[in-house]
Amino acid sequence: MPKKDVLQPVNDDVRKQARTFLRTERSGALATLDPGSGVPMASRVSIASASDGAPVFLISQLSGHFGALVRDVRASILLGQPGRGDPLAHPRITIHGEACRVEPKENASIRSRFLARHPKAELYVDFADFAFWRLEPHGASFNGGFGKAYDLTREDLLSPIDPKLDAMEAEAVEHMNDDHLDAIELYATALLGLSSGKWRLACLDLEGLDLVRGDDVARLWFEPALSSAAELRPRLVELAKKARSG
Repeated sequence: MPKKDVLQPVNDDVRKQARTFLRTERSGALATLDPGSGVPMASRVSIASASDGAPVFLISQLSGHFGALVRDVRASILLGQPGRGDPLAHPRITIHGEACRVEPKENASIRSRFLARHPKAELYVDFADFAFWRLEPHGASFNGGFGKAYDLTREDLLSPIDPKLDAMEAEAVEHMNDDHLDAIELYATALLGLSSGKWRLACLDLEGLDLVRGDDVARLWFEPALSSAAELRPRLVELAKKARSG
């Protein structure tokens, strides 16, 4: 009897669920290979995302996984927090690929994105022994709950980017947080149905906005996605009008 294939077909809804994990999770289990024994090691790390959604993390050279990645770049990251009841009933995703240190030219953008999620990391982010790493995804195993298993490709996980939007992101985020907190609050409450609070804009990309409130992170997807940086301002205005109109 042929073995039953437990994997389900991947569609756009599944891709969006997986990409939401990449955009909203604040920590994950990083698995590396011990350089001496080859034994798999897992350690919790704080997570943010690059503009295309790839996981990025900040680690110290004093940690075991830093040395492991220097010797062998193969790694995986498990994302997803168990809730009440059976922990296996809750969605989770394991992204596997190769880890690489963030290039100096990209460090400012990654630093800004990371601190937007983890403001307390500003105490040590610039220490000489710390460095940002990016997990370059090869694929992922996504489990949306019982009977919902998917095998995802790199293309399923990553979002398109626009270098012009990346270049203006920090300024746009600062402007929104300085001058349009009321609109951000409406994005969270009127468009996402979240409770009110001090919501701020953490970062943005062609596919949506990441909002933060303390330890809470929420994703507002653009429908449809932007095709270029030039569409950002009109879309933000449009979303604010939609939120205000109810």
